[in-house]
Amino acid sequence: MDSTGPDLSSTIKVMKNIIRKVKYIPISKESMPEHIKAARNALLSYVYETGNTDFVDGKMIFLQGSPVLDSKAGIATGRLSGIVAHHVPGYLQKNRLPSYETNCIEDWEQKVDAIVEETKNEDMRLISGIPPWCQMYFDRLSAVCGGKKIKDIFPNFKLYVHGGVNYEPYRARLEETIGFAIDTIETYPASEGFIAFQDSQKEKGLLLMVDSGIFYEFIPAGDFFNEEPTRISLKDVQLGEQYALVLNTSAGLWGYSLGDTVNFISKDPYKIVVTGRIKHYISAFGEHVIGEEVEQCLMSVAHEEGVDVIEFTVAPQVNPPKGGLPYHEWFIEFGREPKDMNTFAAKVDEALRKKNIYYFDLIDGNILQPLVIQSLKKDTFINYMRSEGKLGGQNKVPRLSNDRKIANGLTGYIK
Repeated sequence: MDSTGPDLSSTIKVMKNIIRKVKYIPISKESMPEHIKAARNALLSYVYETGNTDFVDGKMIFLQGSPVLDSKAGIATGRLSGIVAHHVPGYLQKNRLPSYETNCIEDWEQKVDAIVEETKNEDMRLISGIPPWCQMYFDRLSAVCGGKKIKDIFPNFKLYVHGGVNYEPYRARLEETIGFAIDTIETYPASEGFIAFQDSQKEKGLLLMVDSGIFYEFIPAGDFFNEEPTRISLKDVQLGEQYALVLNTSAGLWGYSLGDTVNFISKDPYKIVVTGRIKHYISAFGEHVIGEEVEQCLMSVAHEEGVDVIEFTVAPQVNPPKGGLPYHEWFIEFGREPKDMNTFAAKVDEALRKKNIYYFDLIDGNILQPLVIQSLKKDTFINYMRSEGKLGGQNKVPRLSNDRKIANGLTGYIK
């Protein structure tokens, strides 16, 4: 395929004017086997490197969407995880939970409760799902089992497979709930294609799937919203650069912007880290702050201060209610709060200034004042997502917004 490809202007206009609606992405007979193959190879890579095979002798659970499919013009439609459920290889079926009936429950909270009942007495060894929703499952499981750690409920649980969001902000709390630092495999699946997976417990990064029916193109993140952004092929990527990912696939996508940003850490083999979403950023004042930066700054200070962060999001406050300079407003749900919130906020702000030169210049030039942290009540994000009809499944809270929509929805939860 020619890397110049078709014009991206229509894709970028859609990205600029995103509205809340169902997104239909084609999955074909050619592309579905690649999803299964990548998931299989992620597990086989783990077995090859570690020699650990015990998880195949016990029960496995995949927290996923309902496998009940709808029909549009004679074409079966559903969530990716629900569609994939119909294609799980036979060798994984005999030990797989939850039951089909439980998996079909649409209400997420009812589904989690049903999964708890089905699994609490089982020999669970592999658990897979998006971190915040696995945490919800673990919390309810622990409550039903008298406050036990997960390791005491499932003594043979040794492998956690995750994807969808950056694991690091959730790691400390998940490991505390589980009771030890469990082995993990990060995957990068999307309806558009299975992009990459973690192939080593010893090395960073996700192995890019370069032979799976996807032709990749990359737009330097700073060029994405240009009228004619630069598009380069895989051979021309540079290490350490932020790229927006564009796909051409065997499922029929051409010049499709996935919306994610990635950073290459190796070219032999090609390995990436996912750094955020091209639409999830703050640049209300020209600071160009991205998700990777806020996550790294918050979690490094939280670790240093012994603080437990459950979930957070950041938005610009352009018109402070009490007047003064504008600022970035951080909405954080803590498990364990800082001893001194002002000191904690100052350290996070300092870390962000070191990470992002544009943000530093705006603070130094008195265009912005240092960030402000709003501490939120327990279960804020669960309650917020419930109120938006987005509890569970593949839904995720954006780390960054360039507007106040999410922030305005969270103001009622401030302590």
